[in-house]
Amino acid sequence: MDAFTIASMMVVLLLLLIFIRMPIALAMGLVGAIGYVLLSSSAALFAYLSGAWVDKFLSYEFAIVPLFILMGHIATRSGISAALFSTSNVWIGHLRGGLAMASVAGCAMFGSISGSSLATASTMARVALPEMRKAGYSGALSAGSLAAGGTLGILIPPSIVLIIYALLTEQNIVKLFLAATIPGLLAVAGFFIAIAVYVRMFPDEAPTQDKAPLKVRLKSLGQIWHIVLIFVVVLGGIYGGLFTPAEGASVGVVITLLIGFGTRQLNMRALLECLIDTAASSAMIFTIVFGADIFNVALALSRMPIEIADYFGGVGIAPIWIMLAMIAFYLVMGCVMDSLSLILLTVPVFFPTVMALDFGLMPEQQAMWFGIITLVVVEMGLITPPVGMNLFVISSMAKDIPTSQIFRGATPFIIAEFLRIALLVSFPVLSFWLVDLVAG
Repeated sequence: MDAFTIASMMVVLLLLLIFIRMPIALAMGLVGAIGYVLLSSSAALFAYLSGAWVDKFLSYEFAIVPLFILMGHIATRSGISAALFSTSNVWIGHLRGGLAMASVAGCAMFGSISGSSLATASTMARVALPEMRKAGYSGALSAGSLAAGGTLGILIPPSIVLIIYALLTEQNIVKLFLAATIPGLLAVAGFFIAIAVYVRMFPDEAPTQDKAPLKVRLKSLGQIWHIVLIFVVVLGGIYGGLFTPAEGASVGVVITLLIGFGTRQLNMRALLECLIDTAASSAMIFTIVFGADIFNVALALSRMPIEIADYFGGVGIAPIWIMLAMIAFYLVMGCVMDSLSLILLTVPVFFPTVMALDFGLMPEQQAMWFGIITLVVVEMGLITPPVGMNLFVISSMAKDIPTSQIFRGATPFIIAEFLRIALLVSFPVLSFWLVDLVAG
């Protein structure tokens, strides 16, 4: 049996195990180990495993992941989400659909210090969902806007999944953070437009409220000074070259801790819970990363990624059609897999293929463009039935809203996401213009 056939069987077996609900880390690790033995030997597998844990997880770059996760957990416990929603509501809550827009804006700002979509969705839902329901908003619009807003945590820097993509493809994390800025703002604008159109089609689902006086709006800005401080110091310091991403994450943790204790929203018991939650989240991510690493090393032994890249690089199909086929694959798989697992599973195969194609871009630009498109499409899977993770996070918190209504509420945001993907594919410059501007 040749190596390519073994690799193909590995992929099929992995997909079967995923569909029967085997934990993704175990599935990738098990299939990868079997493939490794078939392609090399059991002795080679054990030799690899004996040092892989150390090589992978004692690396300086991986320290970024638990640090940003910890910062997000501390921010959640420090009452930041309530301040974000309250301030957004004071400024735009008087517009028709304004509370839904305020929820999206709050999610965007919280995502800038969280880095996790599920954490952003669940945290903001605790604050915003009761307020929207009290104001007479429909269950569909309330749940849909929060589920969609939660997806911003995966793209708006600092993004955990974006960090993993950077490590997998050996790209500059700072440049990827910058590259994600414009697509992230496009997402916020697209969600605002989706809400505006929806509430004009169904005005009864979003009652209006009185506009707050200018004095009250200006005063509300004092509630979010600490969020602005964290954002400016951490991301500003990273972009400005004052410290590395790992150092920036450390600084963010310290500032968030000081703010939490200073505002008395955080105590030692809550901090201990944050540390435990961070350890659990980090262990889950690292286990998936290690399982994927075994699988991807076995694929590398088979030379499947290189052979696929060479094939598509020399075939007469237009590169854009290959990119669209990858996007379609991500859209389908994103409905049944979580974003991190999907990135870890596909990027080692798809990335060499994309880099072998000629889109008329510089290699670094092409790598950033593919990374942003991948994240946006995977992000869309979080609100796409039947297994949109954010939809079920909101459903678990909104017992009075039927799942069918939540799916209906997500529809206008899915349409907005399709339009954003079309923009990013048609105009690659949107994904690296800011990077080129800063570098220039």
